[in-house]
Amino acid sequence: MTPSATRTVHMVRHHAAEPTSGPIVDELAVEEPLEMRVEGQSVAVTMRTPGHDLDLTTGFLLTEGVIDGFDDIRAMAHVDNPAAPKGNTVNTLLAAGVPAARARSADRTFYASSSCGLCGKATIDRVVATFDPLPPAPTLDLSMLYALPARLRARQDTFDRTGGLHAAGLFQHDGTLLLIREDIGRHNAVDKVIGAATRAELDLGSTLLVVSGRAGFEIVQKAVVARVPVLAAVGAPSSLAADLAHRAGMILVGFLRPDRLNLYGAVEPTAPETTPFPPQPE
Repeated sequence: MTPSATRTVHMVRHHAAEPTSGPIVDELAVEEPLEMRVEGQSVAVTMRTPGHDLDLTTGFLLTEGVIDGFDDIRAMAHVDNPAAPKGNTVNTLLAAGVPAARARSADRTFYASSSCGLCGKATIDRVVATFDPLPPAPTLDLSMLYALPARLRARQDTFDRTGGLHAAGLFQHDGTLLLIREDIGRHNAVDKVIGAATRAELDLGSTLLVVSGRAGFEIVQKAVVARVPVLAAVGAPSSLAADLAHRAGMILVGFLRPDRLNLYGAVEPTAPETTPFPPQPE
């Protein structure tokens, strides 16, 4: 049975201009822990919205450098955990020849979120040194980019019911939506959509990633590791995210709106003639 991403609760709504309502039903996004194991050993626990757990685990293992692709996975499934309800633990068996020791690096050996206080030039150097630079940025149409947030928002089914989920979508460079995933955690949404694409053996190098929130360092790093050349965010990037995008050769789009956007990363703001984007029509 597919786990529910939402749960109903009773609440009382107050409004300054209206009488207080009696108890009514509200729908909230579910938040539960997921333990990810490799060869039976715990690698990470993340708070996520249930659903697409195998996509989430695949994306996490890929963006943490445990696997290089879907061929590195021999088997993956939910398992019983005496300390938690069934369905909240996923175990992964690696293919022959894939070193299980890689899983021990997934405890943030090279990855650090913006909340840890450890990120900086050394972290960026390590990420860039570990993975090859991205291929040259593609030529993209500005008018196509402007339309992407609305296309993503139109497919956020669970957000419509709860207002409490982030979304990540993979698009072709012509603006065609390939995949979308939602989760209560923005990094989980990215791992889910990257994992889904990896399991479907899509070429991530020919895609464009759009996220419904801000573009922090951890989001850009996951896209770099997954070899996604363009990342667009409705919200703001951080300085470290822009630095990493620049070093990796990624186009980073921030503050994406129907009529404007900011370019960071591989785009040199002092040399507009070098931008991979065509000039905006008059």
